[in-house]
Amino acid sequence: MHDDRSLIEARLGRVLEERIRPALYPESVPLEVAAWVAPGEPVPVAEGLAAEHRPVSVGELWGAPWGTTWFRVSGRVPEEWAGRTVEAVLDLGFDERMPGFQCEALVYTADGTPVKGLNPRNQWVRVGSPVAGGEEVLWHLESASNPVILGDNPFRPTHLGEKETAGTDPLYRIERMDLAVFDETVWALIQDLEVLGELMHELPVDGARRWELLRAIGRALDAIALQDVNGTAAAARKQLAGVLATPAQPSAHRISAVGHAHIDSAWLWPLRETVRKVARTASNMTALIEDEPDFVFAMSQAQQFAWIKEHRPEVYAKVKKAVAAGRFVPAGGMWVESDTNMPGSEAMARQFVHGKRFFIDEFGVENDEAWLPDTFGFAAGLPQIIRAAGAKWLLTQKISWSQVNTFPHHTFLWEGIDGTRILTHFPPVDTYNCSMHGREIAHAVRNFKDKGVASRSLAPTGWGDGGGGTTREMIAKAARLRNLEGSAQVAWEAPAAFFTKAEAEYENPPVWVGELYLELHRATLTSQARTKQGNRRSEHLLREAELWAATAAVRTGHAYPYEQLDRIWKTVLLHQFHDILPGSSIAWVHREAEKTYAAVAEELNGIIAGAQRALAGDAASGGELVFNAAPHARGGVPAGGAGRTAPAEDRAALAPRPGGGYVLDNGLLRVEVDERGLVVSAYDLASGRETVAPGQAANLLQLHPDFPNMWDAWDVDAFYRNTVTDLVDADEVAVADESPDSVSVRVVRSFGESKATQVLTLAAGTGRLDIDTEVDWHETEKFLKAAFPVDIHADRYAAETQFGHLFRPTHTNTSWEAAKFEACNHRFVHLEEPGWGVALVNDSTYGHDVTRTVREDRGTTTTVRLSLLRAPRFPDPETDQGVHRFRHALVPGAGIGDAVREGYRVNLPERRVPGDAEVSPLVTVDDDAVVVTAVKLADDASGDVVIRAYESRGGRAAARLTTGFEATGVTACDLLERPLADGPVGETQPRLEGGAVAVSLRPFEIVTLRISRAQA
Repeated sequence: MHDDRSLIEARLGRVLEERIRPALYPESVPLEVAAWVAPGEPVPVAEGLAAEHRPVSVGELWGAPWGTTWFRVSGRVPEEWAGRTVEAVLDLGFDERMPGFQCEALVYTADGTPVKGLNPRNQWVRVGSPVAGGEEVLWHLESASNPVILGDNPFRPTHLGEKETAGTDPLYRIERMDLAVFDETVWALIQDLEVLGELMHELPVDGARRWELLRAIGRALDAIALQDVNGTAAAARKQLAGVLATPAQPSAHRISAVGHAHIDSAWLWPLRETVRKVARTASNMTALIEDEPDFVFAMSQAQQFAWIKEHRPEVYAKVKKAVAAGRFVPAGGMWVESDTNMPGSEAMARQFVHGKRFFIDEFGVENDEAWLPDTFGFAAGLPQIIRAAGAKWLLTQKISWSQVNTFPHHTFLWEGIDGTRILTHFPPVDTYNCSMHGREIAHAVRNFKDKGVASRSLAPTGWGDGGGGTTREMIAKAARLRNLEGSAQVAWEAPAAFFTKAEAEYENPPVWVGELYLELHRATLTSQARTKQGNRRSEHLLREAELWAATAAVRTGHAYPYEQLDRIWKTVLLHQFHDILPGSSIAWVHREAEKTYAAVAEELNGIIAGAQRALAGDAASGGELVFNAAPHARGGVPAGGAGRTAPAEDRAALAPRPGGGYVLDNGLLRVEVDERGLVVSAYDLASGRETVAPGQAANLLQLHPDFPNMWDAWDVDAFYRNTVTDLVDADEVAVADESPDSVSVRVVRSFGESKATQVLTLAAGTGRLDIDTEVDWHETEKFLKAAFPVDIHADRYAAETQFGHLFRPTHTNTSWEAAKFEACNHRFVHLEEPGWGVALVNDSTYGHDVTRTVREDRGTTTTVRLSLLRAPRFPDPETDQGVHRFRHALVPGAGIGDAVREGYRVNLPERRVPGDAEVSPLVTVDDDAVVVTAVKLADDASGDVVIRAYESRGGRAAARLTTGFEATGVTACDLLERPLADGPVGETQPRLEGGAVAVSLRPFEIVTLRISRAQA
């Protein structure tokens, strides 16, 4: 019997490939083809249609990298095909192994109406079913010759990722351009055999159902005449009808299939190509919706809908119609599927604000779910942001990629830093490109970790990244798996339908507390430093622009730039996409991002300058105002206000150090920089406590080899630590500045082909050491870190995340802790013993590691290392080459509140403006634990002032927010500035008391307050 089974399995494979599939199109005639190559970037559709084409033939090469070729195909349906189904088969030279990562096309009618996309698994265009015979066919194909970046030798350096270096040789060969008869019976037979053959392989070897399927397949193959497949396909299908009709067990696992096409908003292609990818995919999916009554397709990322609306309005009209019918589902409620580790508090909130508002305004749809299948881990502050945006569920897939530890749940409650819990689902199918293969469905059933208490999972189904989305073959397979013995039951459903049913059946799901850390792609916290700096600086410039524009509008009537800020926010949010901000895209993407961030900075600085000029009074008075956008007062200037700074009472001093180097002292902190330019002492004079661990040196630059096993821009593997070079040789250690206000030492080091210049500054009246670093970086496959070994014994440390901080262990007791050898922080990392701590703050770096060692004196050294630069060669072979500038600060004696304050200070420098007016803040908070993240005018242009704040220290806070204007009412809102349905924020409803708003907040709680004001 075993031999019979093996023979039939082998027979099935050969007959399918050599006889049945070739019979799908039994008759064909060639189409006439002509082509026009667009010069440069893509052209408008009308230009492509009207251009002068030249005749081309099947077999010709076409398509320089990143080029666009317009093909015109024409022909006539033979009269003798009347009554039959006819399709055009248009093969541009597709490689079916790589759907979404090569050439693609969008088909248009002669008048420019989009028809559908062409992709490796979707090479057909329906002419008629049935045809009358004699129909004239004319289509135009806007064909993109995108190069294959991930090919047969992935992760090898390639210059294909930049248009100027990709070359001009054609990449593709026209393989087929035919009109053909489509045999629907043969097509259905293929689906029958594939479903049953795939299911058979997944069933127990000696189980009765497997043998039942095996014998039915054998009978079907016997019924096929190999020289007349088309004439005998119906007979073969009859042999399979019985086993296809046997229903599943009532207890079978239930899979909600969601039509899906995960499209990276940029990755191995530029943003402009994604604009076309989404149009092609949406064209395919709206056409499929019309043909398949049960099919439901979900698309996330409001940005991608906006692109279709702007660039392909005809496609958008079809999308809107399908959305209204509940068949094309806007999913996720975010502007893009962003990274969630690195975006700041307000940016993460605005992802939902702009995403949800777009879906509400355009479609009347409000999402209850966040949809982030491919994001590289999830920050611990995210659950309450999702809740504050009016959503309650999260779907992701990527955690299944973790290298070491298998996540223990597929459906669970995820609890964030403030205690908020959201129902979260990881599809056990372990892919967001499910194709309804039997092995995928069987894997989902076997893999599902919540058996016995839950019976449902979700399968995102379709080819992504321009691969065309869900195919008709996937839909056919799902139909056969709807109720089939031996398989899970499959049904097309929207994400909300799945979550509603999953929530109802799972009354007490397990709880996971803290971040959802991906044990992979850790280097995305460092790769492409300019992109990360552009993001961080844009976030803080947006804070300033909103703050000063709102203040000027309330104080002086200065026009508030609603539309301009809305547009800039969307640009910044787009670049937080999970392959742009993480630095894992091709050179083209990051080159454009750098230019975009520069333009954003110029525009925002213009908004800020205009508002500050309106506020500052007489610029010719000879006076100077200092504007403080930070949420804490400094130098005598209030938070969110402007005034004149008071000079520091203490003075800074610099003296030579015995043995070489210098001593910097300001009465609060004494820092010793030795002859190597290293910080060997940072003594907190107030507490009498040394910061630097005995015998160690801080601000030590360290260089590692960095050649991960794969995923170069994404990954850093633990073995990188095995080899390290301490950069202790200095070209120069010299005085850079010496004045009563501040003293500085400059340190210059050369290493490899690179040079690092650091300026260490101690200012009067401050308890921190500022470190400005410039690196002219010309290394490859190296990792540069800055180490700070501190004399603190702590089994955990705090790292800032959105709207608070989380704690991570400094030890590696378990494999889960050991796997977090590179992690994310925002503006600070903080270590503390009871009563004394140290903060390390930054202006633009995210990656870091923290380790601890026990010294011979039994003391403990805890070392924080900031990740500055990498030099991977894939997908951008020139990653991070050139000059970079960073600012960090070491803050001895810092509590967690000091870490928060200093983190904002280094990211929001003071601005000095000529003028004579005192500018009082729009809002003043009487408790430094309550941090204001946004002051703005309400988005509805009502004139209301919106303030968002959070408790920043992990404790409880009762605060009064005093308004600098006549407030007439206050309302607690969600992130979209809508009144909260359940009213209270924290323990008490915010209330207006004599010009102040009283609030009571739980640890890390966010509050959004909408304050109405008396109008002039």
